[in-house]
Amino acid sequence: MERPQYPTALGASDPKSITLLGQDLAEDVMGKVGFGELAYWLATQRRPTPGQTRVFEAVLAALADHGFTPTAIVTRLTYLSAPDSIQGALAAGLLGGGSRFLGVTEDTGAFLHDVVSSVDGPLPADEAGWDALALETLTAQRAARRFVPGLGHHVHKQGDPRTPRLMQIAREEELFGPHLSLFAAIGRVHPQVLGKTLPLNGAGVCGAALTDLDLPIELLRGFALLARTAGLIGQLAEELRHPVGNEIFLSVDLNNRSVPPDPYTPEPETDGGRHG
Repeated sequence: MERPQYPTALGASDPKSITLLGQDLAEDVMGKVGFGELAYWLATQRRPTPGQTRVFEAVLAALADHGFTPTAIVTRLTYLSAPDSIQGALAAGLLGGGSRFLGVTEDTGAFLHDVVSSVDGPLPADEAGWDALALETLTAQRAARRFVPGLGHHVHKQGDPRTPRLMQIAREEELFGPHLSLFAAIGRVHPQVLGKTLPLNGAGVCGAALTDLDLPIELLRGFALLARTAGLIGQLAEELRHPVGNEIFLSVDLNNRSVPPDPYTPEPETDGGRHG
């Protein structure tokens, strides 16, 4: 009976060598390929150009750390609870990457991709055309009461400094594609629809840039998590030197107060509810 085969273009080894992406790992990759370049190569199985590597690594830098976010706090608190489990502390922080933190990168990229791919005919050729598409898109989102990902930031209310910088880098490398063009247009026209001005946030511009790099939409959150892993290692390293986890824990533990139970009461079903 023939033995099963499991083909892979990624890592493989024999007694004398290790190959990765068709390259000799020791001779052709180690010391010659940067980690950001390798991460892009692993995800796409095509080696990035220097410009693609620069934009991709700029995204990783933009998303690596953003202070005492919930993902950082839970990493520190998990380490406080289980200092023997570095992997548990890192995993706890990564599991918190969702629709409010880190997941915005994927949500924005997917949103922009859906709009761009639905355009019937050629894409806009200038800012005016992109503004018109953005205005149409935002109007439809508003009418449907749907959220526009990538707009707004709880700290950088006057503008996220990562956004113009990443756009500048993409332009310098001639990688300012349709998704960044649409995202920039959303930034210009959204006050007409929403009646207020919100910043284009860094997570959103990262999603637009990654999508312009032709990276898989389904993996965009993974790249945000890859970046944040480095940041969480930094959080743990700082926790070792200057611990604050116990203070965070005690600030809650010593300031809780007992209140009467508040039982959950389900909302009455209406015609819009579930029916058997």
